[in-house]
Amino acid sequence: MSEPVTCRKAIIPVAGYGTRRLPITKAVEKCMLPVGNRPIVDYVVEDCIKAGIEEFYFVVGEEFAQLKRYYGRNLLLEEYLRAKGKTDELGEILALSEKATFHYVVQDQHQPYGTTTPLWLCRAMIGRGESFLFISGDQFYHNPDGTSEVAHFLAEVNKLPVQTAMKVVEVPHEEVYKYGIVKCREKDGYDVLDSIVEKPTVEEAPSNLNNATFFLFNDGIFHYAEKDMIRPHEGEYYITDVVTDCANDGNDVAVIKAKGEYLDGGTTEGWLHANNRVLGNK
Repeated sequence: MSEPVTCRKAIIPVAGYGTRRLPITKAVEKCMLPVGNRPIVDYVVEDCIKAGIEEFYFVVGEEFAQLKRYYGRNLLLEEYLRAKGKTDELGEILALSEKATFHYVVQDQHQPYGTTTPLWLCRAMIGRGESFLFISGDQFYHNPDGTSEVAHFLAEVNKLPVQTAMKVVEVPHEEVYKYGIVKCREKDGYDVLDSIVEKPTVEEAPSNLNNATFFLFNDGIFHYAEKDMIRPHEGEYYITDVVTDCANDGNDVAVIKAKGEYLDGGTTEGWLHANNRVLGNK
């Protein structure tokens, strides 16, 4: 059994254009679309904090502003709430900037587009041998009992002799063509990554396990990210290629099934469903 994983940092990529949610994402950052009275990304952050994450690295686009305002201070608003005696509301907004340490890393238009780039941009923020999470900022998990999906994930990882892991979500088999589907193999009683097949046909899909862009890495992953960044690409740079390279190099990447319900704000239908679930409507 390897040493237990201690994780205190999370990288959350939120620099995408959110084209599936246009035209609203022309004016509103996708991760800031509201679920209930909070932005989608705040559910990710809160879940991480419950599991002991203390530092967040948001990889943002050049024109981002809303995310930083949300987790920053607004002195005029604070003054107004204080003058009006709205102490509960004042405490709520003050708590946003105090609950963790937030960093912002810009992914500009001249850098390659894709999910490998935000990982690569944060390579200097992770210490030697340090573990961290890499989680998409436009999806989260709903556990009605209020427990943390991240805490569950890390607890499952720490039962295994691994340092790298990914979360997967079961989807209806007839819908596998929409997703990156994970092929696993069993090793010593647990599942490890074999490959990821992007949008396979129903007949060719190796499973019904969707890659959820929810990973535990350590600094060793940057070796594979660098290989991906320097090789020729015709399209996007996908983190799935990085993880697959890591696995193919003899590193066990544990595959952990989600405990809670996967909620995706990246589509209008998914966002509406997320609101209904969080607000208590079935």
